Amino acid sequence: MIFAMKDENVNRLSKILAAAGVASRRACETLIQDGAVTVNGKIILKPEEHFNPKKVSIRVNGKEIRTEKKVCYLLNKPKGYICTNVRPGKQRILLDLFPNEPNRIYSVGRLDKDTEGLLLMTNDGHFADKVIHPRSNIEKEYLLKAHCEITHEHLVMLSQGMYIEGRFVKPAKVKKIRKNTLSITVKEGKKHEVRLLAEKASLRVLSLKRIRIGNILLGSLKTGSYRTLSDKEKKLLVGN
Repeated sequence: MIFAMKDENVNRLSKILAAAGVASRRACETLIQDGAVTVNGKIILKPEEHFNPKKVSIRVNGKEIRTEKKVCYLLNKPKGYICTNVRPGKQRILLDLFPNEPNRIYSVGRLDKDTEGLLLMTNDGHFADKVIHPRSNIEKEYLLKAHCEITHEHLVMLSQGMYIEGRFVKPAKVKKIRKNTLSITVKEGKKHEVRLLAEKASLRVLSLKRIRIGNILLGSLKTGSYRTLSDKEKKLLVGN
């Protein structure tokens, strides 16, 4: 009996797009389902369809994808920048901080417009998916500066958690740092999670800054600056 050799270049369409740096795997699935992806001129709506990217022409919103060198940066995001690659009006977006970057990068997860601090930027969809997937269970630590002195009661209320988008979330750790500053560590990463927890505890947020993702620290990197994340740091964060 003769068995056909498996073509190692054939893969799910969503995986091909993520590997090409279009977006994370889940975001690529959405693009496909929204009809934004064509293969040899035909719209494909199923992310699970398989292709050999070396033998077909794949386009996203009319632009042909190409294999890019995998890059990953650690950015100290300033306030006032939006985590999107599509500019809404005249607002500032993260790509404005990378004027000479040749690769098609995007943020791994998001920080809202008024939150600053540690944000990873990459074109490696496989790495991005590992970081943001719930089963990775990666901690994110924030420094929150409030309008008043942090009391024991505030810490208790924050630690109790709350329901967000129908799911109960609870900080992994809450600690007072200074008179009106606390450290709060979360794992779920729900939208506006830290701000909603603060609101529940009757704390008005003056500033919010992410200082850690897993074992990756923001350190002394200047606001608006970025550096390359080393392969060693990536492995420490998500493994191989």
